Amino acid sequence: MTSTRQFHMNDLFRFNNVNLDVLTETYNMPFYLQYMSKWPELFTVAEAPDNSIMGYMLGKSEGSDTLWHGHVSAVTVAPLYRRLGLAKTLMEDLENTSSNVYNAFFVDLFVRASNTLAINMYEKFGYVKYRRVLGYYSGDDPEDAWDMRKALARDEKKQSVIPMDRPVLPQELEW
Repeated sequence: MTSTRQFHMNDLFRFNNVNLDVLTETYNMPFYLQYMSKWPELFTVAEAPDNSIMGYMLGKSEGSDTLWHGHVSAVTVAPLYRRLGLAKTLMEDLENTSSNVYNAFFVDLFVRASNTLAINMYEKFGYVKYRRVLGYYSGDDPEDAWDMRKALARDEKKQSVIPMDRPVLPQELEW
């Protein structure tokens, strides 16, 4: 049986089976440590019965006023454990914490515009394409991103997910 729990410091030495996948964004150690210290309840891991890491969610809360929201920095599942509903479980956990603990208006995430598999998955989870961010991903393979959002209970009128009618540049992002 799969269990979910908060990410522990030692997990940083145990999640290579997840992070070495080409679809997974890998960050430097201080990045993970910052999330662990500031938003431990939004940094969760799915663990197999043999204690191997099946996937994890890296999230935070940010913004102000009606832009106060939960943010998905990374959600990833090891290839061996995909298509079992783990991403949905991890996303729901972040959404519930964002709503019930942080009283956020919405949850957002950024996804490569070419990653149709992930975009379709997020749409099945209730996320909408809020705006296109031109040149969001830089480096060897520059690419646009979709800023996708899902309204939470605090946003009763769903104002946070009304799509923008134009793309934006990374420097125009609020957070």
